[in-house]
Amino acid sequence: MVTSKIISNNLNLWYGEKQALKNINLEIPEKKITALIGPSGCGKSTFIRCLNRMNDLVTNIRIDGQVLYDEIDIYGKDVDVVELRKRIGMVFQKPNPFPMSIYDNIAYGPRIHGQKNIDKIVERSLMDAALWEEVRERLDQPAMGLSGGQQQRLCIARTLAMKPDVILFDEPCSALDPISTGKIESLMEILKDNYTQVIVTHNMQQAARISDCTAFFLLGELIEVGKTKHIFEMPKIKSTEDYITGRFG
Repeated sequence: MVTSKIISNNLNLWYGEKQALKNINLEIPEKKITALIGPSGCGKSTFIRCLNRMNDLVTNIRIDGQVLYDEIDIYGKDVDVVELRKRIGMVFQKPNPFPMSIYDNIAYGPRIHGQKNIDKIVERSLMDAALWEEVRERLDQPAMGLSGGQQQRLCIARTLAMKPDVILFDEPCSALDPISTGKIESLMEILKDNYTQVIVTHNMQQAARISDCTAFFLLGELIEVGKTKHIFEMPKIKSTEDYITGRFG
């Protein structure tokens, strides 16, 4: 039986007068990869930023509805947002390593939270991100000297260092070459054993390759959601089929 890690109920969001999300009802299954697909501006990135309250940082925004994380309403008044973002990590479209050493990039979060055994955390996180063997001899060197693909895996390692339950990926491979993309996808498959993952992607082949479930967004609405094989081979809604087959988008 598949359990749901995150559930959105009738989620709506406005940027000023513009409604970006319209009554989104979606369950994110635990320890699976859920892909969010749809054309630019359809609300995919806005939606995942609701899941760890990153949208709180945007001015002139209004949200109603409910997002449950392990049955707790994350928009409840007693929720510790810092702790929430620790449990639901995010990897962005463009790699964004801190301007410091490789080691300090990973150690930064655990140090702030008063964790001990930092050396072990750094090693474990880099190993889990499939980067340890490539950087173990230069941990004191600037992270900005890594390749784009390595920087993105470093950002994943930095997220893993905080021991999250959920990792949100906002088009993590859009700026990477095919080889680096393949490494990120292989890493996501391995991480599935221990983490719930949500990926926003414009790459239909990527969604079909790595995800267990797929949700199609269009103009701020969730049009169709289901197992990835069914969405790509037997979509129920014509607009889903039209998008997947390249008739628009």
